[in-house]
Amino acid sequence: MVKYCDAVNLLTSAGKFRISLGLDRITAILALLNNPQDKLSCIHVAGTNGKGSVCAILSSILTSAGKKTGLYTSPHIFTYTERIKINGNPISEEDFCHYVFFVTELAEANGIDLTEFEILTAVMFKYFADNEVDVVVLETGLGGRFDATNVIKKNLCSIITHVDLDHTERLGDTKDKIAFEKAGIIKAGCPCIIFEGFEVYKDVADELDAPLIMIAPFADTEKLALKGVYQQENLSLALEAIRELFPDISQDIIDVGLQNVKHICRFQFIEDKNLIIDGAHNPNGINALRSSLDMYYPNLRRRFIFGCLNNKDYSKMVSELFEEGDEIYFYHFNHKNSCEVSDLQKVCRYSSNEFDKNTKLNLSDGKLNIICGSFYMLAELAGILGFNCNK
Repeated sequence: MVKYCDAVNLLTSAGKFRISLGLDRITAILALLNNPQDKLSCIHVAGTNGKGSVCAILSSILTSAGKKTGLYTSPHIFTYTERIKINGNPISEEDFCHYVFFVTELAEANGIDLTEFEILTAVMFKYFADNEVDVVVLETGLGGRFDATNVIKKNLCSIITHVDLDHTERLGDTKDKIAFEKAGIIKAGCPCIIFEGFEVYKDVADELDAPLIMIAPFADTEKLALKGVYQQENLSLALEAIRELFPDISQDIIDVGLQNVKHICRFQFIEDKNLIIDGAHNPNGINALRSSLDMYYPNLRRRFIFGCLNNKDYSKMVSELFEEGDEIYFYHFNHKNSCEVSDLQKVCRYSSNEFDKNTKLNLSDGKLNIICGSFYMLAELAGILGFNCNK
């Protein structure tokens, strides 16, 4: 009998764990599954930073309103099941295993070579359709135009969050080129909500006769459980979508949803460790993290544990994150693209140390501890430092 670990081993195998943008493979497997995506009503969210928070806010409000809400996000922090949720509850390991092997065996029998993300996306659509969810809050994995989630023919609306330079080797080396890729989720006749005025959004929306809605002014985040200065933009986008699509949801229900939002490892404070965990993994995210630290904790000395992938602009991230007096540790984590500590130290103008499983830190010495740089290292550090993000 196959187990959850078998499904994980399959997804992380050399043959599946790769990036290959395009819609041909996902379209083919979904056709064999009788196109479950066509049975679903989706809010589709793309962007460089903030899309996960927007999705979490929307899911919480819709669940509070009594709608059976599917949520698809990536990457996961601890387990793959985090990526596929109904009303905030992750898919069970048993169901996850069943759907992963069902989709994979069907694909292999028909000569379709799916990637990890394509398998997960097919599993998600099939699982949500089988469970007859009312609304799917759907986060793109990479880009938009050729992302596997973009097989949906129409949506309730598109949302495009902040756009900045990231994944430039695949999406383009300017913000305009990246915005063009994100604009690929705009659908004919379906509204699109934005807060940045890239010309390509208007061009694509006009071509597809899609209403384009730019938010202004920004919403008040006082009732939002998520912290961080950047959440003002994310909340504004989510609330505009609710007003546009579900005007019958009362402010009281919205407030309950905002108070119940959970989105782990996004400027998350772990009180017993005096620890901030943040998934900032590109220069724009790091800049936002620094601004949030300065706003919420202006007078505390800081200790950082930082690691990142070597295909990121780590020189700029390091330059923008640290300042004189910070205690800095760099971490090389278990990922083939994890940046070497020596490379990080070369671009850091302040003294630093290497962090490993034998490093002894006193997290109760009054300093604010911050872990940031990559989602991929957080599970490892949770095990080493003994913190729990799911409390």
